[in-house]
Amino acid sequence: MDLSDNTNLFGVPPAAERVLRESRPESLSRYPRGYAPDLRNVLASRLGVGAACVTTGCGSDDVLDSALRAFLEPGEVLAFQDPTFVMMPLFAKVNGLKTAPVPLRADFDVDPEALLATGAKVIYLCSPNNPTGTPLSRAAVEHVVEKAPGIVIIDEAYVEFSSAPDFMDLARTRQNVLVTRTFSKAYGLAGMRVGWGVGSLALIAEVEKARGPYKLTTLAESMAVAVLREDPMWVEVQVVEARRNREHLRAELMSMGLSPLPSEGNFLMVPMPDALGVAQRMRERDVNVRAFQGLTGVGDALRIGSGPWPMLEAALAALRESLR
Repeated sequence: MDLSDNTNLFGVPPAAERVLRESRPESLSRYPRGYAPDLRNVLASRLGVGAACVTTGCGSDDVLDSALRAFLEPGEVLAFQDPTFVMMPLFAKVNGLKTAPVPLRADFDVDPEALLATGAKVIYLCSPNNPTGTPLSRAAVEHVVEKAPGIVIIDEAYVEFSSAPDFMDLARTRQNVLVTRTFSKAYGLAGMRVGWGVGSLALIAEVEKARGPYKLTTLAESMAVAVLREDPMWVEVQVVEARRNREHLRAELMSMGLSPLPSEGNFLMVPMPDALGVAQRMRERDVNVRAFQGLTGVGDALRIGSGPWPMLEAALAALRESLR
């Protein structure tokens, strides 16, 4: 049982299943359309922007990687909150960039002045943050956006699970903001690899140049469009259940003497000594969770995804046994 990657554990959206059943085998031998026009148009219509202000990619991490290549040259600096999405330092490395990790404050909000002091041409923010689950404050994000010397990327992969306001309005109104989202979490399409981003016309044009064509298969684009059009209630039901079970899991963990961090994602981060050893013992009991070592401001911790309650009950049982 895998609770390590924060994907949707409640099943597949009905519309995606329908598209899969009805897909034509001959489409497999043809290239998809280069820039996913149907998905871009549907997203643009929902957001009240032009289709040229929307980009898509092979997961939102592809959009993030494309943005780094679009706006940074090798040797330039990428700044980001620390800890955050583990792929950002990796993307920086493969693109020949320098990194400027800036520790989160004690309340897990970003430190705007410290981020700005890096002088980075691209600043990456993540809200709700992965792996902590904590949201960023409106005041801090707006301060970074207002004063940043270049582009600000706001990763909202987990925004559907959050009760905090999102930052999509900044992508619509500011010239230097790119907001990215994904179909891999709330929408249950992780295996299809569909991500997207929104920004100004000029900003998205540069991301599209770095992106290149053919990033979404015909099947992936069709599924994403169908889920947006047909399954909003299915998504909402699963989101509500994931949040409810997340808080039930929090209560159980606290009854065990643990202190999970506040979370607005579909997961909890649980600081504990020897998290790596605990995770290994849980795997021996057929439960996979994500272990982190020495996270800035957190230390060792487990990240446990939320899903159907029977899964979380099994995870709790494995955790109790592994802590003995």
